Amino acid sequence: MKSLFLLSAGFSLLCFTANAQEKTQSPGHNEIIETLIKNEEYEMKWSAVRDTAKIEIGKVLTKISKTKNTIKVITTVKMKNMPDWVDETTAELPNLNPVRHTSVNTQRDIELNFGKQTTGYYLDKKDNKKTAIKEETTGDFFDSNIYPQIVRWLPLKENYKTEMTIFDYNPVTKAAILKADITNTKKGILAGKPVWIVTVTDGISQNKVINTYYIDSLTNQFLKQEIDMGANKMMMEKVN
Repeated sequence: MKSLFLLSAGFSLLCFTANAQEKTQSPGHNEIIETLIKNEEYEMKWSAVRDTAKIEIGKVLTKISKTKNTIKVITTVKMKNMPDWVDETTAELPNLNPVRHTSVNTQRDIELNFGKQTTGYYLDKKDNKKTAIKEETTGDFFDSNIYPQIVRWLPLKENYKTEMTIFDYNPVTKAAILKADITNTKKGILAGKPVWIVTVTDGISQNKVINTYYIDSLTNQFLKQEIDMGANKMMMEKVN
């Protein structure tokens, strides 16, 4: 009886360990399905939501370029009478280890080059102050700019939950390795199309912002994103 108990306990521990290992997604260990990563261009309409009314803020264009060894994701935000906001991320394939991230908008510019150290700069355009970045970044993480795409490259299923290790740079807190959490996944229908409805929070917002992605379960494309910031809500809807 004792041997049977020990065998059962050992099996339970083994299962628990396996589940624990699969709980966190990172370049070193993940469930990303590489065949889902494709060259792609799409546009989303970005709106603020007030009660039942939607007020358009701008458009968000995303271009994904894949080569044999790398992937580049470029996101361009276009708003009326304002310069474009552009974020560009390069990562290695197949593990999506981060290589480089640049971000340009009206308030600040950022350049991050990843390695044993993360180097680059942060330019505060308001104060015209440029700060050199040289941070020790030990650990295994994705660039925060690419993690929303990773959500749809995972093996989504009913009740799927996981977390991702991500890197984000903040001029106040400096380099930070944080978590993004898929808190729930369920089936649904959007405009007559079968979708995965995936709820995500992250450490960038201290888990206060809830992002809900509607992903076409047949084409794997983003159809809609709801951004719940409590009193304020926004929405992204696919245009083409």
